[in-house]
Amino acid sequence: MPAKLPRQVWLLGTVSLFNDISTEMVYPLLPMFTVAVLGATATDLGWIEGTAQGVVALMTAWAGITSDHRRARVPWIRLGYGLPVLGKILLVVAGSWPVVLLGRAVDRLGKGFRSSPRDALIADVTPEELRGRAYGLDRALDTAGAFVGVIGAAVLLWWLSKRGSPGPAAAHPLRIVLAIAAALGVVAFAVAFLVRDPKPHEVPPASPDEPAGKLPAAYWRTLAILLVFAIANSSDTFVLLRAADVGLAPWAVIAAYAVYNLVYTLASYPAGALSDRMGRWGVIAIGWVIYAGAYAAFAVATPARIWPAFAVYGLYTALTDGVGKALIADHAPRAHRGRALGYFYLGTAVTTLISSVGAGLLWDRIDHAATFWAGSIAAGIALVVLAIARPRKRAR
Repeated sequence: MPAKLPRQVWLLGTVSLFNDISTEMVYPLLPMFTVAVLGATATDLGWIEGTAQGVVALMTAWAGITSDHRRARVPWIRLGYGLPVLGKILLVVAGSWPVVLLGRAVDRLGKGFRSSPRDALIADVTPEELRGRAYGLDRALDTAGAFVGVIGAAVLLWWLSKRGSPGPAAAHPLRIVLAIAAALGVVAFAVAFLVRDPKPHEVPPASPDEPAGKLPAAYWRTLAILLVFAIANSSDTFVLLRAADVGLAPWAVIAAYAVYNLVYTLASYPAGALSDRMGRWGVIAIGWVIYAGAYAAFAVATPARIWPAFAVYGLYTALTDGVGKALIADHAPRAHRGRALGYFYLGTAVTTLISSVGAGLLWDRIDHAATFWAGSIAAGIALVVLAIARPRKRAR
């Protein structure tokens, strides 16, 4: 039950809740704002999102390693929730897509500072038998904030568009929503100051089969398999761009993204609990199968069919996001958890850069559907690799 989880897990989840209300008011607007208002191409969008992930890649490994060495996670967590406020302000005043690139880079710099230390802190304070639940709860609260954020953005954009200038992507309503999101980011930054590093007696004892010393071979094999799949997983901005491409209005694009977040929220904690019982790899494999199906659905989407595709895509994310982090933590010694999670974020960010640029090129130069067919096929390849190469020990 969630009540058994440590207080720090609940606090971190609350910070994530407020942060994602702010962040997800921005995220579904970016493709429309960058392409329709500022005149960027889909390839430019791929570079923006890929570079943003690259910034995360550079900082998460460094922040994770440093938090291990200094035995302090919280300073990085607080800084990581402060910088996105500045990044969102840059988006509000952007007059060209390179300024959007800078704003996204600053925003993601914050994510880079906080992600590894935050996830390592969750593992530090949670017994292994509850680890899937802990990460599932964190993802559920995070995505509940995303759901509130995208619904709020949809309502605000609809209302402001009715009162403002006409057009599918008028600049003024979009900038107002971005400004409100920046203001809400201050709340998450303030709540982060309630989080504390645990005292020695608050850290649960290690389980008998927890790895010790350096990062073991099973960790590196696990990381490699997860990165094979990450090649299939381009930025979600292309999913949002696809929704607009098939004819959804801007507010409807955001509402479809809200459907994704609602399913993600509702399924995250059960997915984590299921991984505690049946093992992480089985849950992740199910998620990858669902991903392949969702991407195939996006490839052939129509205005009516794209709504269930978003729901299925949310189920995939719930089954893999928190469970993947728990899997990495399972194979990492306590003294090296920040490093282990940092390498995980580093690897996935680099592969996301590659896949996002590739997705943009496929979109611009071949066909919009080609972006999603390529992702679906790559997910199938990752499933084959998982079946052949996954570590057989430590089923959790």
